[in-house]
Amino acid sequence: MVNKFLYPNGGSETYIFKLGEQLQKKGHEVQYFGMEHAGRIVGNRLECYTTDMDFHGGGLQRLLYPFRIIYSGEAKRKMRRVLEDFRPDVVHLNNINFQLTPSILYAIRDCGKKTGKKIKIVYTAHDYQWVCPNHMMRVPATGEICFACRGGDFSQCSRKRCIHNSRIKSILGTIEAKYYALRRTYGMVDVIVCPSEFMKKQLDSDPLLADRTMVMHNFMDTERMEAPGRGSRGDYVLYFGRFSEEKGTRTLLEACRALQEIPFVFAGTGPLTEEVDRVPNVKNLGFVTGEALRDLIAGARFSVYPSEWYENCPFSVMESQTYGTPVLASDLGGAPELVEAGRTGELFRGGDVQDLTEHIRELWEDETLCEEYSRNCKNINFDTVAEYCAKIVKNIYR
Repeated sequence: MVNKFLYPNGGSETYIFKLGEQLQKKGHEVQYFGMEHAGRIVGNRLECYTTDMDFHGGGLQRLLYPFRIIYSGEAKRKMRRVLEDFRPDVVHLNNINFQLTPSILYAIRDCGKKTGKKIKIVYTAHDYQWVCPNHMMRVPATGEICFACRGGDFSQCSRKRCIHNSRIKSILGTIEAKYYALRRTYGMVDVIVCPSEFMKKQLDSDPLLADRTMVMHNFMDTERMEAPGRGSRGDYVLYFGRFSEEKGTRTLLEACRALQEIPFVFAGTGPLTEEVDRVPNVKNLGFVTGEALRDLIAGARFSVYPSEWYENCPFSVMESQTYGTPVLASDLGGAPELVEAGRTGELFRGGDVQDLTEHIRELWEDETLCEEYSRNCKNINFDTVAEYCAKIVKNIYR
C-alpha cells in the first residue's frame, strides 16, 4: 500500500488503513510505503520511508522542494529497497503526487525487471490529479469550476494560478503534469479504481487512462456504524465537515441567514470558523467524532452537503444515509450518484444560494417527506469493507 501520508489525515488514509487491515485478516501480507512522520501508524519491514516534506516550513530543504515534487530520486531509491525486500504481487497506489512523485512507478518497473516477477500496479483515484494539476478542477482565486486542463493543455494551470493561487507553484504543477504525460508514465498502471462514475468520466478524457478505469464506490464500515440510539430526530439541520470555500460553507451560511427560523448545527473546523460563529441561528460544535458524531448525524432532520467542487465519493453523504438521515446535496461531482433525488434526499444547484435556501425551507417544513426519505435511506446497501476487499482481490489484484 503506497500513500504519501501514513498517519490519519483524511479519506485516502482511512481507505488504505481499512483495506490493508481487511487484507491482513484474509491472510495477505501487507506492507506500507510513504513519508516518515511522528504520527505514522503503519509501515514496512525495513522501516524505510521518505523524508517528511512540510511545504509550510522553511530552511534549506524548502529550496529543494521545486525539484523533489516533480521527481524524487529519494522516493524511487527507497521504494526499490522496500520492493526488493518484500517482493509483493501487487502495489496499490493512492495519493502519491508531489511528496512521493510518480518516480516510484519506475522503481516498481525496475524491480519487476530485476526479479523477473510481474508486479501488478493498482491505483485508486482519490482526486483528479492525473488530469488536473491542482487535483480539484477548480480555480482557487475565482471559485470557477474548470475543465481547461482536461485533454492535456496543462499550461492553463500556470495561467490561472491554480495551485494555491501561486504563479510559481502553478508553473511547477504544469511542469510535473507535462513531464509525466510526455513520458506516458501513468501507462504503467494496470487498473485505476474510480470511486464514482464522474471520476471515471474525467480520467477517461485521457486516452492513456481510458482503458484502465473501473468504478467502485467507496465502502462503509457498517459493522462499526450500526445506527446508535436516536432519541428525538428532527429539531435541527446538520452540516458536518470542513468549513471552507470549496466545501460550500459560505454559500450555506448565506442560506442560514435567510432562514432565521430554522436551527442549524455545524460540526467541524476550517478557515471560515469565525464566519460560522457570527451567524445567530448556527450552533458551532467544533470538531466532533466517534459516538458523539454518530448521535449528531442520526438526530438531524436532514444534513446538507453543499460542496462547490467536484467531490469524488463523499463519505459524509454515505454516513448520513447509513444512519437513515436524508441528504440535501449539491449536484456537482460524485454526490448525485449517492443521493436519489425525490427518494433518499434532494439535489440543488451547486453554488446557488437561492436554490439551496428554497430546498432547505421546503424540506424543513415537510417532516412527513423527511421521514419517508429516512426510511428509504435505511434500505441503501453500501459495500462493507469485507465485501469491497473481496471484490478487489477477485477482480483487480489478480
